Amino acid sequence: MSDQEPIRFTPRAAPSAPPAASVPQSVPVQVSFDRRELQAILGLYGRMVAAGEWRDYAIDFLREQAVFSVFRRASEAPLYRIEKTPKLARRQGTYAVVTTTGLILKRGHDLARVLDVLDRKLRLVTT
Repeated sequence: MSDQEPIRFTPRAAPSAPPAASVPQSVPVQVSFDRRELQAILGLYGRMVAAGEWRDYAIDFLREQAVFSVFRRASEAPLYRIEKTPKLARRQGTYAVVTTTGLILKRGHDLARVLDVLDRKLRLVTT
């Protein structure tokens, strides 16, 4: 055995990482409402406009959330903000209804249930 040379292993360099441009990003560029969500929100908006309570709206698509703001008059601050924040999906819920002062009226995973806080339906009042 002494006649043979020992086998020597030379470490190889680790493969280089691909350039950042070719790595797919899992974070979307901006968050937006899909068709089903917009139908629910605009359905509520239409009922409230018909009732004379709301007059204007604005939609903002940001990097981490989408916001539908509702105004009584265009020159005022929004009465309510309907927010979609996918980052909070596992915790409090993706959707929230927030007042002008920042008070969260309702938060949850189901948009229809969150919007119920704004949808004033006729209720029978007994005395």
